[in-house]
Amino acid sequence: MKTAVGRFVDGVGAVVFPSSCVHCQGLVDESGTEGAAFRHLCSRCVAQLEFVRAPHCRTCGHPFYGVVEGERMCPHCEGLAPAFNEGRTAVLFKGPARALVIELKYHHGLHVLGDMAEIFRRVPRLCEHVRAATLVPVPLHPRKARARGFNQAGLLAETLARVAGGGTRVESLLRRVVHTESQTAFDRRTRMANLKNAFALAPGATLNPAHHYILVDDVFTTGSTLNSCARTLRRAGGLNLDVVTFGHG
Repeated sequence: MKTAVGRFVDGVGAVVFPSSCVHCQGLVDESGTEGAAFRHLCSRCVAQLEFVRAPHCRTCGHPFYGVVEGERMCPHCEGLAPAFNEGRTAVLFKGPARALVIELKYHHGLHVLGDMAEIFRRVPRLCEHVRAATLVPVPLHPRKARARGFNQAGLLAETLARVAGGGTRVESLLRRVVHTESQTAFDRRTRMANLKNAFALAPGATLNPAHHYILVDDVFTTGSTLNSCARTLRRAGGLNLDVVTFGHG
């Protein structure tokens, strides 16, 4: 918890150097209701965030719209054959949410993690779902981790663990043993081929089949990376296994 002096310094800094919104580049008014929680998104952009509520796809977490009766096929994960039980996501990966992820990953924007924590906070069912579980970040290859300086999935897992509380912890149970280029331009079939045998269990890692493990990544796109990780954990005994992402898109 910050001291009174620390809060005063932060307040003076906000007046002298007001934050700009990472999405629209406008000034962030921190005096309003939304501004009290978000430091790098303005209130107009906060209103554009599309939080994921029920009903949503059980596999990838993408919301269903309209009236849902019985089973419904989700076009976002059709043909995935998940090695995990359930997938959840906090927000749709568009507009301001996309800007936060880009700022974190590509501009070394660790300062936006507070806003991402607030987004997790506003999806209470997701926080309840992960509480008391072990969060397992999707690992980067050591070469990419050295270049970036951090693993964004690890930072998001730590952020989510703090928000959820209740004994939620983070363990790096996986390592990436095959370096692949960015998969964003590839379809699911190509991604699956590229990611074959890309992950392995971390040295000394052991899993309890009865414990709840949750893979964490920044974005669910095709689910190929998460599924590859899930297969590795399942082979090691992680049978009670779900996935959570910050965004879906």
